[in-house]
Amino acid sequence: MSAVHHITAGFLPLLDSAILVAARERGFAAEEGIELALMRETSWANIRDRVAVGHFDVAHMLAPMPVAANLGLTPVRLSLVAPMSLGLGGNAVTVGNALWAAMAEAGARGIDDPASAGAALRDVVAQRAGRGEERLCFGVVHPHSGHNFELRYWLAACGIVPERDVDITVVPPPLMADALAAGRIDGFCVGEPWNSVAVAGGHGRIVTVKAAIWKNSPEKVLGVRLDWAETHEDRLAALIRALHRAGQWCALPENREDLAGLLAGEAYLNKPSGLLLRALEGRIETGGGIAEIADFFLPAGKAATFPWQSHALWFYSQMVRWGQVPHGADNAEKARTSYRPDIYRRALAPLGVAMPSASMKVEGALSVPTPVGATAGKLVLGPDGFFDGAVFDPATLDAYIGAQAEAVAQEG
Repeated sequence: MSAVHHITAGFLPLLDSAILVAARERGFAAEEGIELALMRETSWANIRDRVAVGHFDVAHMLAPMPVAANLGLTPVRLSLVAPMSLGLGGNAVTVGNALWAAMAEAGARGIDDPASAGAALRDVVAQRAGRGEERLCFGVVHPHSGHNFELRYWLAACGIVPERDVDITVVPPPLMADALAAGRIDGFCVGEPWNSVAVAGGHGRIVTVKAAIWKNSPEKVLGVRLDWAETHEDRLAALIRALHRAGQWCALPENREDLAGLLAGEAYLNKPSGLLLRALEGRIETGGGIAEIADFFLPAGKAATFPWQSHALWFYSQMVRWGQVPHGADNAEKARTSYRPDIYRRALAPLGVAMPSASMKVEGALSVPTPVGATAGKLVLGPDGFFDGAVFDPATLDAYIGAQAEAVAQEG
């Protein structure tokens, strides 16, 4: 099919841009009549702003960013929708060598045990405070990012008060490993490959991963301006079909080496393909050996690309928790409707894809692979537990937010 639609998409050099890259380079976009141009950016603020002013039609975007935009948390007026997720997982938490040595002495173990790593970090934080030393500083990629919220969630659940006990600052993903090497930060939470880059450079140790903090949790979405989505319904549907097929291709083990080679290209991640391949396989070099991580990054399967509105509401609950926005029924509704499973279902219906019948689920309720109701065929979701055993039921959002507020008050 000859190209009939031109779409420009912004992206950051991260492993979870894989679906967009594969859609362009392996012909899935062209099969849907789309000429897909990919424009690499250096920061999430640039992605947001270039979508806002019309440089990009769509973008590889932080999963909470559409929610934040619709809540008025962006510098310019911007209404966004997330009609598709770009996969699950893919992040990790890395600390510098000196901090790791202190954490190991305090009892930190493997990267699949965030509780022990967090308890060790809590002890180190307390020791430093007792000696009158400055607070540890951690990098995250944006205030409205899964990285910021999962780091804070992990710290708080382990007895570290983020606003009191540590500093959290924003560093663009491609600069994170260099910031650690230069001693500007003590640790960070970022997507791959930037954790592995820090380890390969001898500057850090991966202490835990997103897949251990919250299994099969959301990370990036396809971000689209609302007016563009409404004006170009057919074009967006074709892109979603192309990305769906690309995600399926990315998930096949026999394609991982090819995918790693694509992503390693100068126009994309520009990093060694071997380093990228390990992350695609879920084999993470921590700095202390290879760790096998189940479901480290899922580009397809287990409804990995479905835009769950319960994910949007969990991000909203964290924005409220950390004082970014006040809670109210109107704000909660703006957050929920930032994710658009209706657009996703309409786009993929012609393919007969098994999609969830529901648009929300109880997050943290599944401990084993579980069949769920689907629009067609069979659909099995993966475990989605939080490491501390907590459960988020979007039907009881007020109570969840109230409990968070009570915990914050007790910390104060």
